[in-house]
Amino acid sequence: MSAHAEETVAFRMTLDPGQAEAYRRRHDDIWPELTEALITAGVIDYRIWLDPQSHHLFAVLRRRVDHTLDRLPDTGVMQRWWAMMADIMQIHPDNVPVQVDLVPMFHLDAPVQGGPGDA
Repeated sequence: MSAHAEETVAFRMTLDPGQAEAYRRRHDDIWPELTEALITAGVIDYRIWLDPQSHHLFAVLRRRVDHTLDRLPDTGVMQRWWAMMADIMQIHPDNVPVQVDLVPMFHLDAPVQGGPGDA
């Protein structure tokens, strides 16, 4: 169990057509300093899914409620990452990816199961 309260957010980004492998390759080689910055800012779990028909990327981010993610855009590592990704996705003039917040519509929490031997 986490010592911090958590929340989950989701958003959509758009990848340029034909750039799925480049996107995957760059994330497979994510910089350790960016990983550290995300974790330090409160990210607990971060997953990105691709719809290959629409080129939409769906990101689901679990973070501490007391996160500091709003400070990341001011960091050099985040600005360098966005600059590197700018050639393969829809971005704003400052290289920040265009993001559309997604609205939660359904959530199911499975009950916690006991260990072996629990009846």
